[in-house]
Amino acid sequence: MTELAVRTGGQAGDGIASVGETIARCFSRMGLHVFGLNAYQSVIRGGHVWYHARTGDGRPPSQGDGLDILYALDRQTVDVHAAGIRRGGTIVFDPEKFAVAASELPAGVTALPVPTLEFARKYTSQSILQNAGGIGATAFLAGIPLDLLHQVLQDSFGRKAGDVATWNLGASGDGYRYAEAHASANAAAVRKGGAPKLLMTGNQAIALGAAAAGCKFLAQYPMTPASGVLHWLAAHAQSLGIVVKQAEDEIAAINMAIGASFGGVRSMTATSGGGFALMVEGLGLAGMTETPLVVVESQRAGPSTGLPTKTEQGDLNMMLGAGQSDFPRAILAPTDAKDAYLATIRAFELAETWQTPILLASDLHLSESHFTVDREEISLNIEPSSLFTVQPNGHEYKRYQYTESGISPRALPGQPGLQFVAGSDEHDEKGHLVSDTRSGIPQWVAERVRMMDKRMGKLRGLRTDSVPLVREGPDDAPLTFVAWGSTVGPIRDAMAQLTAQGKPTNLLYFPTVFPLDSEGVTAALGRTHRTLLVEANYTGQFGRLIRAETGIDLPERLLKYDGEPFYPHEIVARGLEVIDHGGK
Repeated sequence: MTELAVRTGGQAGDGIASVGETIARCFSRMGLHVFGLNAYQSVIRGGHVWYHARTGDGRPPSQGDGLDILYALDRQTVDVHAAGIRRGGTIVFDPEKFAVAASELPAGVTALPVPTLEFARKYTSQSILQNAGGIGATAFLAGIPLDLLHQVLQDSFGRKAGDVATWNLGASGDGYRYAEAHASANAAAVRKGGAPKLLMTGNQAIALGAAAAGCKFLAQYPMTPASGVLHWLAAHAQSLGIVVKQAEDEIAAINMAIGASFGGVRSMTATSGGGFALMVEGLGLAGMTETPLVVVESQRAGPSTGLPTKTEQGDLNMMLGAGQSDFPRAILAPTDAKDAYLATIRAFELAETWQTPILLASDLHLSESHFTVDREEISLNIEPSSLFTVQPNGHEYKRYQYTESGISPRALPGQPGLQFVAGSDEHDEKGHLVSDTRSGIPQWVAERVRMMDKRMGKLRGLRTDSVPLVREGPDDAPLTFVAWGSTVGPIRDAMAQLTAQGKPTNLLYFPTVFPLDSEGVTAALGRTHRTLLVEANYTGQFGRLIRAETGIDLPERLLKYDGEPFYPHEIVARGLEVIDHGGK
């Protein structure tokens, strides 16, 4: 086995995600790494949806290109996905629902008709039980042991009332044994790997990272694709000692989080582009009052409500400029679940240390895809640092004291001897407002400049404290990919394919999108031969940032903005154009 990809498709409401996640969970319990892509519509019922689970000998960095097993619940699934099945693959379908002619099959692909509805009727009149029969047949073809499949189903349905769990176990066993009797062995079937893996979405990894970092308050209004952060933390709030508040809107959410952070607890909010647009005034409040805050911005295709269940990296410009005037911030861009977990912890540490908002730039492809993580890669033994002033200074306490680093002494509000004013207007070191009667007077004009210089000076420290750019691949490769966020995964797949073709490449990616280490970026790009910028937006927003910060233009680009994630073959094709023909 090099890799195996299983795809399930049907209509929204058919339980497609449950089928796909069950297969992915089986792979992870077999000790195999998995990448699971959930493609769905914004309506509850109707419209074509599908789930793709890819596993293999190594850790799949993306959904990959092809598939080996297709479980089709409707005819449209065959029409849309059959062409992508690799030689030796199989289509599983119920002949009672539709037919698949031999002439429709790609070369080397076989069809396995399975009477899933017939199996379902043995137990109940609910047709959705057909999925259990389909899962069973698919599991056999994939090499998943029946007892392991039943363990996963028991965990999923064991708490259901009545006979639901028994029915699912029975129908899945029927499907498994039917495939065993009627299908030939699959040469690409998986085999057991090492220790079982943790399976989580990017959103769940972010939520887990927040808990590990000591987050004690989340305020959020649910918005796809960030809602999973709220769901996970709400489900575990009591055991983790975290207050979770579903706010009435995003404006309330960010202001609640700012208030909680001002009160002394680590706080976070999460949203997508439309919600973040509502949060920007609050973001400026956190910047002015120097209040730590972590904001998760999970991007989706826009503008406006756009494509709510599709991915994009189109909000970078907004994250860079959100809020009036200038104030310091950092933008972190994780690439997968493990990275998202660690980046969330870093975001909290940066926010607390530098007393400013930190943005975590995710997107739908990262937030809602499933990843496996080795247990040792997730450490919950994080000791959040305490950065509060505790010694009273009487009337001499200066909350916004001028310091070389820009970090001023921070105290919990309400302590005797540590009182201060924290207004949204410009202020002096003690927080007394400049705006009411002092603005325009030379002494206070100079005070405004000095306070702005103090705040913005934090960017130097943020730049030093942030994770620098990362280079992967051979130093002298003829082509260098430049990327950030979730696009790194399919690029890694593409790099492996190009190497197999005798075309080695390397990669520069940016865990910290802002602030950039301009000198480091200039030096790294100066060692490249040709570059290819890969971004999921129309204008190449990160490329524009690099040009603004370094003066270096990245003329060769692969930009995607159709809502779908990058696939390795797209990157390979464009990479070959640049290598062989200079991009023309």
